[in-house]
Amino acid sequence: MNPDTLALEVRDLSCHYGNRKILDNISINVAAGTLCGLLGPNGSGKTTLFRCLLKFHKSYSGTIHIFGKDVSSQPPHKMARLVSYVPQEHHAAFPFTVKEIVCMGRTPLLSGIFRFGSEHEKAAERALELLGIPHLRDRPWNALSGGQRQLALIARAVAQESPLMILDEPTSALDFKNQIEAWKALRLLAENGFTILACCHDPNHIIWFCTQAVALKDGNILASGSPEIVLGNNTLDRLYGNMCIREKLPTGLQVVHPAVHEISKSDTSINPYVNNTRQ
Repeated sequence: MNPDTLALEVRDLSCHYGNRKILDNISINVAAGTLCGLLGPNGSGKTTLFRCLLKFHKSYSGTIHIFGKDVSSQPPHKMARLVSYVPQEHHAAFPFTVKEIVCMGRTPLLSGIFRFGSEHEKAAERALELLGIPHLRDRPWNALSGGQRQLALIARAVAQESPLMILDEPTSALDFKNQIEAWKALRLLAENGFTILACCHDPNHIIWFCTQAVALKDGNILASGSPEIVLGNNTLDRLYGNMCIREKLPTGLQVVHPAVHEISKSDTSINPYVNNTRQ
């Protein structure tokens, strides 16, 4: 895929809930084959942006194009050919196997009778191989760990074969090892031609794995571009006040960590029993 192709083009997007403006005339470009991290405090508009991109929320002004297609004119079955969505968690009502869950990603590609043929099963197997979890294919969904379930959900999106993948906090409930494994998998998918937009609350994951970062606050884009530039200390201060700082370790790794004053002081306004005598 041509890396100069725009996978996602958002122009002058604004969105309101009643009289409250959630997104304020924002514009974003994401090139094909990019792993883009979306970062911002709670309430900054990230979820609303995703809902607009996925056409879950249709009351907005501005334009959204996915690979040149105007989202507003795409019926559901065509939207599913353009973009896949990976939620934070998925609760299956029945004990499907992992392979069956991954095959469900092929639903938009079915024609005629609702049945998964050999081509769909092969696509599911390729997705399992790409995510490194073929050994889980016959495991019941409800017997998996949180990390395994998240990798399986990503595999389901891969099997869907939509060129743009949107993920909502893909590692929020995972332990440290599985967080790293999931982000490594996303980077591998981008290297294999997928375009990925992932919402994330940890700036380190974006710095370590992403090729583009978008910082969003109060419905406005603060910065967009390479993570090394976007997630500098100026932007971090604008996002979070002076709560954190970015530094370079002797190994060369960039790390965002809490500012020393934020973890060394006792705030008696939070806990009245700290440094106070009970009456």
